Amino acid sequence: MHQLIDKKNKIIIYLLFLFILSTTSGKFAQNQNSYSSTINQINIEGLSNTNNLKILNQLNNLFYRNILLVGKQEIQKVISRYNIIEEYTVKKIYPSTININIKQTEFVARLSNNDQLVGGNGKLIEDKENNMILPYIFGEFYSQDFLNFKKNIVESKFSFIKIKTLFFFPSNRWDILTNDDILIKLPQENITESLNLAYKIINSNDLENKNLIDLRMKNHLIIK
Repeated sequence: MHQLIDKKNKIIIYLLFLFILSTTSGKFAQNQNSYSSTINQINIEGLSNTNNLKILNQLNNLFYRNILLVGKQEIQKVISRYNIIEEYTVKKIYPSTININIKQTEFVARLSNNDQLVGGNGKLIEDKENNMILPYIFGEFYSQDFLNFKKNIVESKFSFIKIKTLFFFPSNRWDILTNDDILIKLPQENITESLNLAYKIINSNDLENKNLIDLRMKNHLIIK
């Protein structure tokens, strides 16, 4: 009888030992899996080393967090602070890496009264060290005003490299001064067609010794 009890006790102890080992092993595997899914590397490409590092520093709070729980909205919140960015992509490389690829906006103009540049995305960018030769913009405008006008220029035969100065008026109208010092006064509507007409006139003999093309009035053309 005593031997039977001892044998039962041994079996119980053995089963308890197995249970403890399996529980510990399960916890270890779970912790190991959780650890391997934490972010330990963030790669940022597309901007200058300085700007890439600035963005990386602002994303420091993502390190050692579970990659599955990090939403792209958190990254977007940081990226949106940089007007220099045209677009970007975020890719999670499991189990522990995030790659951010950035496309920098093109610089297309300067503001006349400070060191700010105007990006192709319509946003203003601080860059006092930039020495690019760009057209100046005079007047107060909204980003959408500029983007709409830029689209008209892109769709026309003109290009920004042929423009020295842009003037925006409160009436939502633009004038442009070419590199050859020809002033083109544009209407509020039908901008692309007006630009193409001005381009045609400039490349003909009709503008000899003249430096003004006034297209503000519909069906009227004034050359001076």
